[in-house]
Amino acid sequence: MNAPSISIKPAGEPIEYTCKAYVCDDATRELLASVLEDANWVNSSVDEGGIQEAIRRLAVESSPQFLIVDLTDCEDPRTEISALAEVCEPGICVLALGTVNDVGLYRDLLGSGIQDYLVKPANASMLGEALAFAEATLSQDGADDELDEAEKRFCTFIGTRGGVGATTLATSVSYYLSTNHKRNTAFLDLDIHFGAGALTFDLEPGRGLCDAIENPGRVDSLFIDRATIKQNEKLSILGAEAPINDPAPADPTALTHLQSELFGGFDCVIVDMPKTMLSSHGHLTAQATDIVLVSDLSLTSARDTIRMLQYFSEQAPKAKVHLILNKVATTVCEMTKADFEQSVERKVDLVLPYDPKPAVDAAKKGESVTQAAATCKLSGGIKKLSNMLCDKPESAEKESILAKLGLPASLKLKKSDAA
Repeated sequence: MNAPSISIKPAGEPIEYTCKAYVCDDATRELLASVLEDANWVNSSVDEGGIQEAIRRLAVESSPQFLIVDLTDCEDPRTEISALAEVCEPGICVLALGTVNDVGLYRDLLGSGIQDYLVKPANASMLGEALAFAEATLSQDGADDELDEAEKRFCTFIGTRGGVGATTLATSVSYYLSTNHKRNTAFLDLDIHFGAGALTFDLEPGRGLCDAIENPGRVDSLFIDRATIKQNEKLSILGAEAPINDPAPADPTALTHLQSELFGGFDCVIVDMPKTMLSSHGHLTAQATDIVLVSDLSLTSARDTIRMLQYFSEQAPKAKVHLILNKVATTVCEMTKADFEQSVERKVDLVLPYDPKPAVDAAKKGESVTQAAATCKLSGGIKKLSNMLCDKPESAEKESILAKLGLPASLKLKKSDAA
């Protein structure tokens, strides 16, 4: 039978980060509990069982911000650390304890992502330094990742008809936000049968979205971390390629809950929503901070833009609707921009050119347009759209010549000086 966990009592100014420790021997347990108490880590517990117990518990529990595991009873510490990584949420600090004093093992463990490895018997000084380092690391991570709630974005992309390029814009904006704006971004492809979000990045979507729809009660931060696929460190993709004869999602609350969990865990959520879902799942747009309505200069799109703008004013009155004209040719279109704006009774927010070559090149490479052809005109428009969604002026991205020279921005040169 496992010994009861040791909880830490507050003393003085408490440290609010959570810590869980799984240690094999009583002496280390008691020493660690004492050090945690002295350091005021109040949201902490020390349990018996080592890394195997940690893996078993964290497979069904949420991960702490700081985790301490004992490798004493491990036959293969490297394998156990890999197994631990499978059940832990990303971004936590891990300290390992063990009896093997081997520099090769030490390097391998640090290479796997743990914070440090201490050889037992540990003393209070060693553990205290490890706690202080963990606190500094967590504090820095929080400062780097913290984003004001008002700055978070939930952007739903919808095309007025098939082929206007809503998916191309949604994937490219997602990539740009994750790389250039450094936002933790989730891309949700709601077309469970024919979605192309993962395909754009040459990735397999897996069953994440289908599982979320079938088992909404399981959807939490840990589920999302396992169900999404990573395009890069800050871009997670959730989609599906369900069999064509599978029924469309019927539970109206399943996708609402999924979207809420995504919005709680990411700085930006980009949703690629087929317009055919509006009749059955139009309530999903109510969660959006921004709706990007993508159209072209066709009579059909003009007609449906009018209808959809009215629909959003009723279903998502708090969302900011961005009207985008895409694939606008320089030669012949069914309508002019002026005629389109007169028909829909509002101004267009952004016009993107018909630029097939970079789009084709991106598709061949399995990349977004901004990734494959960063300097093309279409990419320039996508960058403007990304900045619009983040309320970031376009000029903020451009470094002035004075800044490149290391001079203050307030410095102005006279023509005579420049000469």
